[in-house]
Amino acid sequence: MSVADGYLPLEGVAIRMDVRDATREDVEGIRSVARASMRASYGHALSESVIDEAVDRWYDAGTVRETLTDRRSHLVVAVDSGEVVGFAEGYVENRRDPAGRIDWLHVDPGRRGEGIGRQLLKRIETELLDADVATLEGAVLVANERGAGFYEEEGYERTDERDVEIGEGTFVEAIYAKAAGEGGQVVTEARQTESGERVYVAFDESARGSQGPFFVTYLDPERTERYGWLCGNCDSTDVAMDSMERIECNDCGNRRKPVRWDAAY
Repeated sequence: MSVADGYLPLEGVAIRMDVRDATREDVEGIRSVARASMRASYGHALSESVIDEAVDRWYDAGTVRETLTDRRSHLVVAVDSGEVVGFAEGYVENRRDPAGRIDWLHVDPGRRGEGIGRQLLKRIETELLDADVATLEGAVLVANERGAGFYEEEGYERTDERDVEIGEGTFVEAIYAKAAGEGGQVVTEARQTESGERVYVAFDESARGSQGPFFVTYLDPERTERYGWLCGNCDSTDVAMDSMERIECNDCGNRRKPVRWDAAY
């Protein structure tokens, strides 16, 4: 329902961040980010009391803990120096064509513009796509113009709208969607490696790792010359692959097991 802007333009370089699955220790951090983010994004449209009521209802500590054990749900956090600075929540909606619904994406107001929102979105998209959903859908209040722009920048199209009740008021919520596997999902993003080399990340070409996906990187936006991998957990390009096609991030230890069985692994 809510998206907080936290991305860089293509020319920018995202701040390296630990993006991982949430744990029970992250609950209070999630609630704190939600409150600050909603005040920053909706303070012009909602009163502080309404925002506090919404946070207490939607992000009740017990509800967040239940989400962590719900097999249909996915809750990921961005953590810097042990502090939660952003989070995203999605779930699989089982219907004739299963959909991956992105319910929440919030970034601490003081950390917006660092690329955190984009990293969270890519992580939650990957987890939902791994569940074989046919579409990805997100929602944002129309009053949050930056949130709407965020989805559009990421290849989503506005497909519908609906009324939602918040406190004693009624607000319009816009629905954004894109189909899994279609052109809108293909994202090539420019990044800078630790050594200062410019590479291009193909977010539609990935391999599953123990802590997050690995994304293929290229030396050109047309994807004609392969460079290596980007770690989806910590955003590092210091990633190695051996002859058994094991992939491991040298910064955070995220790894993919060998493609062929290797008893020594």
